[in-house]
Amino acid sequence: MNQQQFENFTASSLYCEKCKAAMPVRERLLLVLPDREIFDYLCTGCGSSVGRREVTAGEKMLAQAVSQRRPRRRTVHQLTQ
Repeated sequence: MNQQQFENFTASSLYCEKCKAAMPVRERLLLVLPDREIFDYLCTGCGSSVGRREVTAGEKMLAQAVSQRRPRRRTVHQLTQ
């Protein structure tokens, strides 16, 4: 299996100390630096910060390049014409 597909994760739920449960989270851009961006994960239940994620400039460029290479999915309407 190609390990490259597992290099860049974003969380959809994390454990929240205040809520005492795994809660859905939303990602908020916290800080932009010349070499990286720092994101904060906020609990959707209480709004407290439950984690952070850093994306380096190289990772961001790689993710953009990969997303541009993916072929667009064709809709059923396009396939039947």
